[in-house]
Amino acid sequence: MIHARTLHPGTASGETVRLTAPLSFWGGTDEHGRIVDAHHPQCGAILAGRVLVMESGRGSSSASSVLAEQIRTHTAPAAIILARPDTIIALGALVAHELYGLATPVVVVDHPTYDELPSDRRLRVEATALDASISW
Repeated sequence: MIHARTLHPGTASGETVRLTAPLSFWGGTDEHGRIVDAHHPQCGAILAGRVLVMESGRGSSSASSVLAEQIRTHTAPAAIILARPDTIIALGALVAHELYGLATPVVVVDHPTYDELPSDRRLRVEATALDASISW
């Protein structure tokens, strides 16, 4: 088990998808939760229903509304694990929770623990306002 810091509370589990570069949900993903940014190393990867592990997001401020819409339509990642706090991603999860009652956990795991997260396992993220944990 790994301890994390909560940016947005929730509980979810899913297969891991680890990105090797930051991603913007705005213009970087489509309505099916697939990476469509032709310049992204994992272009074509499906994020929907998976636990997304990435260092950070890559702007734009509109990415929060795209993430909120993907959460509403159930095409977003089940949970998001970051190495650095990202307020745009956290805001998208917060808006989706407030508007639609859907809680997508967003947590931060600092280096070097972030590098220890497995890429080939099903992860479970449990995040409250005070504490978060990741298990497999």
